[in-house]
Amino acid sequence: MHPPLTIHRHPMCAEIIEEFQKCHIDHPLGKFFGQCTDLKIKLDKCFRQEKAVKRKANFEESKKLKERLRAYRKENAEMKDEKNFAQA
Repeated sequence: MHPPLTIHRHPMCAEIIEEFQKCHIDHPLGKFFGQCTDLKIKLDKCFRQEKAVKRKANFEESKKLKERLRAYRKENAEMKDEKNFAQA
């Protein structure tokens, strides 16, 4: 099973998606007997590569956000300590 084959959601795999859809149109019965299996395997590999790229980008983004959050928390803790020190 594969995700919906919309080209705008999978720009890296657009060419293979088009070939796969054309194969299904050209071979309406053959698609059930393995006529388009090679393209399906290529498509699955492409989706895996695309997902790996997205996963890496998301991980890098999360590292940036975590660092910003750490800096924010550290700044707030320092301000809180200064405020408590001034009150004492």
